[in-house]
Amino acid sequence: MTMDRRQALTQIIGISGAAAGSVLLANPVLAATATEEGWTLAVGDRLAYTKLDPYAVALAAYKAGNGCMYQVFHGLISSLAQSDSPDAAKFAQIPTAMAHYGYAGILGEGSVCGNVNATGMLFNLLSINGNPANGYLTRVLRYYEQETLPLRDDAFLDAIGANTDELKAKVGQPSVAGSVLCHSSITNWARLNGKTAADKGERCSELSASIAYQIVVILNKAMDGEDLTGIGDMTDSVGSCKTCHSKSDSFGPSVMSNMECDTCHGGH
Repeated sequence: MTMDRRQALTQIIGISGAAAGSVLLANPVLAATATEEGWTLAVGDRLAYTKLDPYAVALAAYKAGNGCMYQVFHGLISSLAQSDSPDAAKFAQIPTAMAHYGYAGILGEGSVCGNVNATGMLFNLLSINGNPANGYLTRVLRYYEQETLPLRDDAFLDAIGANTDELKAKVGQPSVAGSVLCHSSITNWARLNGKTAADKGERCSELSASIAYQIVVILNKAMDGEDLTGIGDMTDSVGSCKTCHSKSDSFGPSVMSNMECDTCHGGH
């Protein structure tokens, strides 16, 4: 059987990911070739999301390792590859190893957190009931900024296998990031718990599992047409800022952003 250059590259990427320990099960790239041979993701392509078990996806993200962005992206994509989505075979061919760069705020730079970076990458290729998923991104980002994380309830910790005294001690008290930036999130947690960035491993793994869980909660509700009010709503402070600072306003200097403003900027 002959293989063109694009197909060969697709398989090579999948084999490399498997060699690096980046998959949970057998290599999905090779498994899917028979049904979707020659398919590659193009700009603008959308793949159909189907409802998933948030606890199972949280576990997949937690077990994936290799940094926050990879955990969230691989946890969702690998779960969709094993789902009843009509695009499951295509999900299986997405080389999730490409998301590894987002660890610790993009290659350790402490900038945008890999959890939200992964969410953006994911939502950019998903469709919900035939519609782009982009509009739900802000719900996840606001949740990440505002909520006390990682999740601490017994059901969640039992689901990912982290309900032990040893692991609870490593995480300590959950914290509020107050920003989509990695360094803000880790600093707030370290300050609260008397720890340093070197201690963040378990906390960040559980944080990624928490975000993967919440992504599924939000997208499942979206598929069912449920009201998402109360999940990642814009705060009053950001809403106030956007009355003047927006894409359409000429108020100078103008800013287009949905991020929490007061973390870095005082009111005026």
